[in-house]
This record gives sequence, structure tokens and C-alpha cells, in this order.
Amino acid sequence: MKKLMKVKLVHSPCGRYPKQRETVKGLGLKLLYGERVIEDTAATRGMVKKIPHLVKIVAEGDVK
Repeated sequence: MKKLMKVKLVHSPCGRYPKQRETVKGLGLKLLYGERVIEDTAATRGMVKKIPHLVKIVAEGDVK
């Protein structure tokens, strides 16, 4: 079974560096306070670590 994690956008990417905005877009987050369930891989974990001031990990493991 795949490991999943739920990520929430808690701060707006407006006014941030373009790479940070692209990372938010790459995670599939569009709206402020929007949540997305993504696969917990090294790549997605690294993306979340690049923008810890913008996103929050809500849940890990068996997410529904």
C-alpha cells in the first residue's frame, strides 16, 4: 500500500520567489487553505521541505 500524506496551503504564494510558487503549483495546491492528498515519496517530501513557511503537513500514513 502506498504511503500518503495530506498537505495544506496555509500562506499565500503571492509575492514569493518564482521557484516557491512553482513548487506550490507542483504539489497541486491552488487555493489558500486548500488540502491535497499526495503520495509520500522522497521527491514530494523534498518539495514540502523547500516551502515549510507556506504549507503544513496535516496527516501522514493512512489518509482518506
